[in-house]
Amino acid sequence: MDNFINDTIDTALLPRFEEVKLNPLQPSYYKVILFNIAVRYLIAGIVAGCALYFVEGTTKVHWYIALVLYIVLLLFSLFISRISFKNKGFAYRTHDVIYRSGAIAISTVIVPYNRIQHVAMHESWLSRKLGLARIEIFTAGGDSSDVKIPGVKKEQAESIKQLLMGKVLNIKEQHEE
Repeated sequence: MDNFINDTIDTALLPRFEEVKLNPLQPSYYKVILFNIAVRYLIAGIVAGCALYFVEGTTKVHWYIALVLYIVLLLFSLFISRISFKNKGFAYRTHDVIYRSGAIAISTVIVPYNRIQHVAMHESWLSRKLGLARIEIFTAGGDSSDVKIPGVKKEQAESIKQLLMGKVLNIKEQHEE
């Protein structure tokens, strides 16, 4: 224990993840986002319309208020979804994966390769039609994925999955030696 050293680290000298150029999601993925918004708002509109229709005492004023509220919420959702889409990005570095997302609050997740346990690739029917996939990265100690990177070209997603699994296997082999 006499040789124990615990020097401080100058954090100003550490590489900055903010300076990494992130790959944007495929532009066609925004169609998937718009489709999901359309389905949600169609269902919400039908439910709200039925509720207003069957409630006694509903006047035209109630209908107008509901319609204005519906349109404002729809426009707000479209606005936020566009900002969120533009903020999403990912990068693969020598030792880790970076994924950034968010509309109002931006979050960046950095997962070191030595923490990755499993990588999965998923395609919804609409994503499949657009040639897109989602990469899910699972780390130790969790039952759900830690990082989900949507809107990646299917060929690129397959390559990413192979890259990550190759790095994971390589790290495991190094630890066994």
